[in-house]
Amino acid sequence: MPLHNRNRIDPLSEDVYEDPMSNTLLNKFQLPQNSTQPEVVAQFIKDELLLDGNAKQNLATFCTTWMEDEVHDIMDLCIDKNMIDKDEYPQTAEMEARCVHILADLWNSPQAHTTLGCSTTGSSEACMLGGLAMKWRWRQKRESAGLDTSKPNLVVGPVQICWHKFARYFDVELRQIPLEGNEVGTNPEKIKDYVDENTIGVIPTLGVTYTCVYEDVAAMAKELDDIQSEKGWDIPIHVDAASGGFIAPFIQPDLEWDFRIDRVKSINASGHKYGLAPLGVGWVVWRSEEDLPEDLIFYVDYLGGNMATFALNFSRPGGQIVAQYYNFLRLGFEGYKGVQQACVDTAQWLADEISKLGPFEMFYDGRGGLPALSYTLKEGEWGFNLYDLSDKVRQHGWQIASYPLPNDRQDTVIQRILIRHGISRDMAALLLRDIKAAVEYYKAHPVSHSSSTRTFHHT
Repeated sequence: MPLHNRNRIDPLSEDVYEDPMSNTLLNKFQLPQNSTQPEVVAQFIKDELLLDGNAKQNLATFCTTWMEDEVHDIMDLCIDKNMIDKDEYPQTAEMEARCVHILADLWNSPQAHTTLGCSTTGSSEACMLGGLAMKWRWRQKRESAGLDTSKPNLVVGPVQICWHKFARYFDVELRQIPLEGNEVGTNPEKIKDYVDENTIGVIPTLGVTYTCVYEDVAAMAKELDDIQSEKGWDIPIHVDAASGGFIAPFIQPDLEWDFRIDRVKSINASGHKYGLAPLGVGWVVWRSEEDLPEDLIFYVDYLGGNMATFALNFSRPGGQIVAQYYNFLRLGFEGYKGVQQACVDTAQWLADEISKLGPFEMFYDGRGGLPALSYTLKEGEWGFNLYDLSDKVRQHGWQIASYPLPNDRQDTVIQRILIRHGISRDMAALLLRDIKAAVEYYKAHPVSHSSSTRTFHHT
């Protein structure tokens, strides 16, 4: 018969909520004086995190919110791997290089095995690297011709805010083509009115943040071809494919938007959006090695070896990159196609069902672009606006975005729902149920003077 002898005092209480810390307020603005048992601190932080929204119900975000258990294991294994230290972690660096060439091949680079590219912390950094390469190429051409280089400009449509940041941070004039009439993306015919000899590039978006449609990259390239024939200005294209870069190759394979178009010199995409990787990884790939100016590449030798790097950040985790490589191997082309097609099918189903409810006019029904839907409120008295509806369904945990369109279409307010990996048809049906219930509620309890305003921002 075993004997039980407790001859020492265990510093951990029998119950976490019996611990003295449970009777105090957690420190908010300065370090506590003493240490606390890890189990206790972890539990109270977990409790506080319960106040956050449920990420899976956040249908306003493009970002990945569901991953296989194996991805969690990989992230744990890589928690101490510093991506910048390619000498210490050469195999992680090798996996990053493999991902670059896999994407170059997926996007039809003519030099997929030798071209340059890199991982980033997300598409915003990737966009800025693509923008810097365009600015450098433009400046080199101007300097070699003895021309002024003081007034670079960039021509865009309804772009994500990162391009506004790029223009401000790197001293480039941003020329934004406004939306007019029923336009939901850049009208290629307007490009000629905005470009000139100082234009470093034009940015089409494959999956506009506001509307989820694809801008017509081929038509924009054709306009630039005509401009070059007439004016002599050779203006490159960088495609912001933050979301569409992981959708179009699988769902719209015949759509020409990538390196099949000669004028496309670089492409960015978010691994942590429809690339299905965890938060914290983006990608930028150049058409060929010659399209990334050598002056932008730094060679670092103090971490144990001489390494080429092109990034705005330095130290960063390697787990997201390894997880991206896992997804490539795990799913393959057919696996990605199956995942993205399921998302597209669910988005189209939900769009069709919401259009039957009465108050809503479908703005984008999930066909031809990203797995998403958006709609406006029809003319008439419905007892609510779209901001009221967002607030109402949030009572059930759903987050859906309501916002005005940019530029000259700011009077048009739309509501957008994104369907991502992990959002099943049944889950979409539950959202539909709650939208129906909200519409019925406002019929009985109309809001005469709504105080609900825009709470979603494209940042």
